[in-house]
Amino acid sequence: MIRPLLGLVLAVLLVPAAWAQSAYRIQAGDVLQMEVLEDPSLNRSLLVLPDGSVSLPLVGSIRASGKSIEGMRGAIASALAPNFATPPTVFLSVGQLNPTTSAINTAVAQQAAANIGTIGTIAIYAVGEVNNQGRLDVDQGTTLLQFLAETGGLTRFAAIKRIQLRRVDGGVEKVYRYNYKAVQGGAAAPSIVLREGDVIVVPERKLFE
Repeated sequence: MIRPLLGLVLAVLLVPAAWAQSAYRIQAGDVLQMEVLEDPSLNRSLLVLPDGSVSLPLVGSIRASGKSIEGMRGAIASALAPNFATPPTVFLSVGQLNPTTSAINTAVAQQAAANIGTIGTIAIYAVGEVNNQGRLDVDQGTTLLQFLAETGGLTRFAAIKRIQLRRVDGGVEKVYRYNYKAVQGGAAAPSIVLREGDVIVVPERKLFE
């Protein structure tokens, strides 16, 4: 489930390609990539100047700010047309967004990445003789055995025959006991699926335990 969501974050991070195909309006500070099929010598990067214009070879300045990529592509083709026997084929894309827009999109991508950790997860708490105590977010459907495998392990003082799962159900706390040592010895592991708010307690083993 997480992998498709990571794909969405990567899509946000691929800002130039995404914006080039959208209705994005060009702004000062953007860098446009221009290619002219009929004359590759005209291929170049075009910086949108503070006044909103770009400087084109054979043409001079042309207004860019506020135009869509497709609109700007058409304007460039029209401006270059008098220099060709037939209207030139122009390809245009955003090579780099201006710093302000880049910062905004980076912030959006970072927020999306942060949110991924909370989608499809539940909060579980571990206390006692575990290497990683406190709140741990795990995928929904995680079993107690999987949880023990993912938490970084138990300390050498853990009473692995007396692990407790404490769960509040209907306002009443229930305690389930789990013999991890028996599971290690080959016994079938009870399939206990964790729920939001479950607390795993790993007591310290007694002297001769």
